[in-house]
Amino acid sequence: MFKKLFGFGKKKKEEIQEEPVEELEVKETEEDSQNVEDSKEEVKSDLENDEDNSEYDSQKEREEVEVLEEDEIESNTTEETKNEEAVSQEILEEQIEAQEEAKEEIAEIEEIKAEDIETQEKQDEIEESEDTVENQIDDELEEEEEKPKKVSLFDRLKQGLTKAKQGITDRIDEVLKAYTKVDEELLEDLEEVLITADVGVNTTMDIIEKLEDVIRTKKITDPQDVREELKLIIEDILSKDDTKLDVSHSPTIILMVGVNGVGKTTTIGKLAHRYKSEGKKVLLAAGDTFRAAAIDQLEVWANRCNVDIIKHQEGADPGAVIFDAIKASKARGVDVLICDTAGRLHNKSNLMNELGKVFKIVDREYPEAKKEVLLVVDATTGQNAVSQAKSFKEVCDITGLALTKLDGTAKGGVILAVKSEVDVPVKLIGVGEKMEDLQDFDSKSFVDALFS
Repeated sequence: MFKKLFGFGKKKKEEIQEEPVEELEVKETEEDSQNVEDSKEEVKSDLENDEDNSEYDSQKEREEVEVLEEDEIESNTTEETKNEEAVSQEILEEQIEAQEEAKEEIAEIEEIKAEDIETQEKQDEIEESEDTVENQIDDELEEEEEKPKKVSLFDRLKQGLTKAKQGITDRIDEVLKAYTKVDEELLEDLEEVLITADVGVNTTMDIIEKLEDVIRTKKITDPQDVREELKLIIEDILSKDDTKLDVSHSPTIILMVGVNGVGKTTTIGKLAHRYKSEGKKVLLAAGDTFRAAAIDQLEVWANRCNVDIIKHQEGADPGAVIFDAIKASKARGVDVLICDTAGRLHNKSNLMNELGKVFKIVDREYPEAKKEVLLVVDATTGQNAVSQAKSFKEVCDITGLALTKLDGTAKGGVILAVKSEVDVPVKLIGVGEKMEDLQDFDSKSFVDALFS
């Protein structure tokens, strides 16, 4: 092709040189046409290139638009996210603010409640104070009303001697009502009543002799007048050496003696309670080391009365216990030392001798103390109480008697027998189970209660 072109060119050049001008003009016209055609082709090519470029540009523009749109979408999304976050932050702040307001309201409510509670507590305190005052007033009024009843240790005594009264004075009254005159038969019936009431044969004979003398002297003929004279005779017998248990001296040691079962430990507990309530410093000594549970029983009383106790093991030497108790009493400045001792049968000489050893320790180690030796006897044992008192008196210097369980016997005349035959003053009587039922013996009150 190129050859044709080049050959064609040569030929044309030669032809041009040889051809005339007219032909040249025709050729120029053809060349112009060819140029025009070439130009068209170039324009067309340019147009096609322009179209390609335009299509490329359009594609690029579309891509740019898409990028812009994505950027815009992203921007919008970011903006929306920011708006949503702003809205969320605003909502969160509103919630926090609402919570703070709620907390403040709760705090105000709590404060109001606290004030209400405080007000209520004050009101309750006022009402409680008013109730307390009213109760105190009521109690005082009740105490004032009960004073006459409470006074009466005599009433307690009278109530405790109910059975003894039935066994002695009620039967005496029956005898006296059965007679219209005073004679030997009347006196014999009175004698029988006294003996069966455990007054004892000797004491009964002494009472009847004195009564006969008074009847003759005063020329008494009315049986009812005999009752008053009999009362005076009994009161006179009981009033001899009528002394109370005295613990005013400090220190005082009280030794409790007596056989098992007479109420020795209970009497110790009641005495400890009495002296403790009077403000005295009391110490107990568990010297009954032979009876089973005697130490434990006394310890229970010590705890109940809130007093100290000195004790050893069961079966220990009673003298050692008393010795230690005396040492402790001195060291602690005790006002009253109350010593339990082993319950002994009064017919067992070796045990009675051991009791004598205890008294020697007391005399040697505690000479400065005032000593009281109380023999505890059970009123329900009758004449056996008299024989016990006589045996113990031979071993130790008994300073007084404590007669227990008088409320449980119709034979209260034993108090007359013990007092007259042993010649030891009755210092304490038990007429019941309560603390107040252990009373100091007063002969006039006793006889009045018996004959009332």
